[in-house]
Amino acid sequence: MCHSDAQETAADTALRTTGGGPPDENVPANGLPIPLLEPREGIPPVVTTDDALAEVIAAFAAGRGPVAVDAERASGYRYGQRAYLVQLRREGAGTALIDPVGCPDLSGLGEALDGTEWILHAATQDLPCLRDIGMRPSSLFDTELAGRLAGFPRVGLGAMVESVLGYALEKGHSAVDWSTRPLPEPWLRYAALDVELLVDLRDALEKELDRQGKLEWAQEEFEAIATAPPAPPRKDPWRRTSGMHKVRRRRQMAVVRELWTARDRVAQRRDVSPGKVLSDAAIVEAALAVPVNVAALTALPGFGHRMGRRQLEQWQAAIDRARALPESELPQPGKESAGPPPPRAWADKDPVAAARLAAARAGVTALAEELHLPQENLITPDTVRRVCWEPPARADRDAVAAALTALGARRWQVGLVTPLLVEALSAKA
Repeated sequence: MCHSDAQETAADTALRTTGGGPPDENVPANGLPIPLLEPREGIPPVVTTDDALAEVIAAFAAGRGPVAVDAERASGYRYGQRAYLVQLRREGAGTALIDPVGCPDLSGLGEALDGTEWILHAATQDLPCLRDIGMRPSSLFDTELAGRLAGFPRVGLGAMVESVLGYALEKGHSAVDWSTRPLPEPWLRYAALDVELLVDLRDALEKELDRQGKLEWAQEEFEAIATAPPAPPRKDPWRRTSGMHKVRRRRQMAVVRELWTARDRVAQRRDVSPGKVLSDAAIVEAALAVPVNVAALTALPGFGHRMGRRQLEQWQAAIDRARALPESELPQPGKESAGPPPPRAWADKDPVAAARLAAARAGVTALAEELHLPQENLITPDTVRRVCWEPPARADRDAVAAALTALGARRWQVGLVTPLLVEALSAKA
């Protein structure tokens, strides 16, 4: 009979917790979580060559059961969202740490794992960077989403491992610069421990979802994530500059757009995070002031004495381009996306729609509380708004169910939410 990873870990707890023998039944005598300080087989060497990668591929192809997968990015340090470390663990194969800088094409590994369930925590964050290096799951289990559906109040990996399995993961290296080479040993230990207990966490959460009658819901959600196409590039990404709400005039918007675009080019060329090149706050200050020369620019917050003359000149050149644009080429005020207006405007624009929305929100809130899951996982607020703003001509069950399905709601969501929306759509102002 083979032990599960968790039992095995409990068996060697004595070796790596702070004092004492192994606790009974995975529950420490004092009720405190057991610190997980070292991966079971130690820290594996980082895979940086084709030969080492071929060995990992063979080992993981021969492994058993699902595979735990995680990726580390250098958000806030580097341009873009590429992976700088990929961690995997599978029974029979152990843990592997792969450097995607040295091994940029992992499609061979992706193929070896085809048909295997991947376990990820917060899958939508890691899937885009994994897809870029040739890894796409055919099926997955998302432990964060499982935690949400099961009604856990805290769904971070550390909190889940602690509340479900009774182990404390080290915190602290998630926000480091993972593009650093060589990677320091404490970071590698942290990275290996991130996948150490994912298989056990998955198994425990599957049991809990099954007990609550929510396992099919979770499977539909996982399927939707695994089959979702890549997100299309954002239209006018400069409009997402933080503090943008202060920028009212079209000429000022043009300044934001020119500075954002210039900053993006520099960041891409230097491979650093755009915020390290110039802050959003500085862009907004420049847009509000529209300075006429470098001296005026230097007086603004974010463009002070620490910035070199050449940099200041390139930012002023971007501002001058915006100042020189004819009226016809200035950006239009941001459309509130192609959908309903913001809810605060509904009461004035369409009081009946506002009444429908209020009734729908109350119904969704009550049902989500009854089911012990977050409202946004029961149905997205955007979906509710769209159905309430433009309801189907006949607001009966079939028509509402069809409208929800067209907006991307899953079968379990449609089944639960349709009755309460049918009722809400008959609300009067």
